[in-house]
Amino acid sequence: MEWYLPVIWAGLIGTAVAIYVILDGFDLGIAILFPFTREEEDRDLMMNSVAPFWDGNETWLVLGGGGLWVAFPMAYAIIMPALYLPVLGMLLALVFRGVSFEFRWVSKPRHRKWDIAFAGGSIVAAFLQGIILGGLLQGIDVADGQFAGGPFDWLTPFSIFVGLSVVAGYALLGATWLIMRTTGPVRELGRRIAPWLLLAVMAAMAVISLWTPLIIDRIAERWFSVPNILLLWPIPLSAALLSYGVWRWIERGHNVLPFAGTIGLFLLGYAGLVISTMPYLVPPHLTFWDTAAAPASQIFFLVGTVFLLPLVLGYTAFVYWIFRGKIAPGEGYH
Repeated sequence: MEWYLPVIWAGLIGTAVAIYVILDGFDLGIAILFPFTREEEDRDLMMNSVAPFWDGNETWLVLGGGGLWVAFPMAYAIIMPALYLPVLGMLLALVFRGVSFEFRWVSKPRHRKWDIAFAGGSIVAAFLQGIILGGLLQGIDVADGQFAGGPFDWLTPFSIFVGLSVVAGYALLGATWLIMRTTGPVRELGRRIAPWLLLAVMAAMAVISLWTPLIIDRIAERWFSVPNILLLWPIPLSAALLSYGVWRWIERGHNVLPFAGTIGLFLLGYAGLVISTMPYLVPPHLTFWDTAAAPASQIFFLVGTVFLLPLVLGYTAFVYWIFRGKIAPGEGYH
């Protein structure tokens, strides 16, 4: 087997997941912040700030999931039964969120139930994404190339904590997005709540960074053995320094820097997760190469991806460029 093909596909899937977390994270975060304001005009502005982007952002989730199925069918066949309930719940919550996004506008003035659905669906989706991440990190039981565990193995205190951490992280993305893209009371809401969310996210990152090596020996060895510890210490240090920078940028009233800094924190956390798990795709048993499809299949789909990926990147960048700038109360794209 060509050793480089699984590496290329792992890179593509990992990149798609990272882009999804950042792009869909801030619009999920907007909905998570819905309960912090009861003013209809403020909620309208919050939704309008993401209206041109939210459905396109989910393209990257499709690419990540589809890539896993195409390039690593064994991993897909193991991960799905192991995490079937949270994956199904996440997809249903995303559908519910999407339906409520559209129906809220056409049901005015009786749209309170759609406000609840929009916030609730987004909170559940974010929480279950964290549950899925926690379930993968703590490992999946595999025997003879098949899932050998129970239907609720993913439900542990660790995965629940990771789920809550993802909710806080998405809310921070949403708050800094409001600072960057809105004006008036909505922007002030973002400025007021972002520092508290930043504290919660940094605390969560610290707890997870300590919890994972305590319960998972392979992660402890990866981070704390010599010479790894000497090479990897800049990652947590960079996260600490960047979090302080985000705090200061929020205090000083910067528009773009808090959001950019929050993206940086997510990328540093993502890098830490990649370092902790590579080269395992189904921790702690199966690597990229163990679960890869036949080289001919990987090449066939890679050719199509090479042509389609620039189109997806192009129209994503185009939409964000067209709808750049701040949006004021009373304005909207919907």
